[in-house]
Amino acid sequence: MKPAAFEYCRPDTLEEALAALAEFADDAAVMSGGLSLGALLNTRLVQPAAVIDINRITGLDRIEVTGSMLHTGPLVRQADALNSPLIGEALPLLAAALPNVGHYQTRSRGTLAGSVAHADPSAEIPLCLAVLGGEVELASSRGRRRVGAGDFIQGALETGREGDEMLAGLLWPKSQSGDGVAFIEVSERHGDFAIAAAAAVARRDGDALRYTLGLGGIEDRARLTSGSAPAAASAFAELAEQAAGDLARQLDPMQDRRASAAYRRHLAGHLGAQALEQALVRAGMEGGT
Repeated sequence: MKPAAFEYCRPDTLEEALAALAEFADDAAVMSGGLSLGALLNTRLVQPAAVIDINRITGLDRIEVTGSMLHTGPLVRQADALNSPLIGEALPLLAAALPNVGHYQTRSRGTLAGSVAHADPSAEIPLCLAVLGGEVELASSRGRRRVGAGDFIQGALETGREGDEMLAGLLWPKSQSGDGVAFIEVSERHGDFAIAAAAAVARRDGDALRYTLGLGGIEDRARLTSGSAPAAASAFAELAEQAAGDLARQLDPMQDRRASAAYRRHLAGHLGAQALEQALVRAGMEGGT
């Protein structure tokens, strides 16, 4: 099958891209990596009047520190993020998840922002952004705004982006020295979308550890739970199992050819407990990570 006819726009500046979005609004699709969009176009699941290709615009592939946040532009490729020493140091959770994202060939084209914009419930990058408490930066000819990752993704392939807006970047809170992180997933083959995934972060706060656990691939968006734990390694396993189990019991899992709802719920509790325990142990150790 081939795409329905559309107008192809390839702006040279961000202002030109936003002007095109203002013109076509909901009838436009923005192309960064094009991997997910290309498949949707070919199967005619989406039939935009215009495709706006932003790959010619300079400066959108920057990775920059802005205070306590790391800003990744809309053209930061997954392969470049995986190989970035800055991301490896500032965002160890994302660095741990990226090897599970697609394959070598797809990571060279796919973008961080494109994965978030696509909002696949099994995707690893939106899960990490939500667990870290990151934000999505949106731009239009009307101005810019930021939306929390948890509010931006509203369901499977559904986001809070307005028709005349594009993702102008992602804002990631930087990890602190001593933070513990863990990412675990189960998929049919390495690089496939996760049947279930768990991401966890933990940080020392005095005599306790504060943590956030996120589960992806279970419902139509990531589900999170947060809490605190005593900084005593003997309690980590039991606490992690309890927290993950409580979250898993609240879920309404998807069911498809890959996994039943019951199996996904089982994986949610099992992987969640593993990831959270690992994050707590790493944060509780001298030097963390």
